[in-house]
Amino acid sequence: MSDLPPSGAEPPQQRMQLRGLHHVTAIVADLDRTTAFYRDVLGLALTAQEDNPDDPGSRHFWFGDAYGTPGTLVSFMEYPQMEEARDGRGGVHHFAFSVGSSDEQEAWRDYLRARGVPCSEVFERGRFKSIYFRDPDGHLLEIATA
Repeated sequence: MSDLPPSGAEPPQQRMQLRGLHHVTAIVADLDRTTAFYRDVLGLALTAQEDNPDDPGSRHFWFGDAYGTPGTLVSFMEYPQMEEARDGRGGVHHFAFSVGSSDEQEAWRDYLRARGVPCSEVFERGRFKSIYFRDPDGHLLEIATA
């Protein structure tokens, strides 16, 4: 038996509710190189440069829309001394950015390739389409149609 409400029924009211992603944070070796990629290639705004409040003396940069709107934010903490990550349980596989159309997605694919960023062909996912590429630290990124 399912715990889901009957089809068409309103879900029960909850006191607490998650409203979406606020940001994603990743670790990088060089924030200057990261800035050159996320700001200068992908066009995200560098919304904040700060010391990591959990680790004073280490740099933490935030990228997103021009207003730093939650849901558009990706942040990076710089730790050049850390070992390279390994894929596996407990790690993040990739994170995805959204575009409004297939034409825009194909334009991104061509733009990235023209700047020397290897990029996959378009993958049909059923509800959306995807392209994949990596940032300078090897993080797998996706651009998905909305």
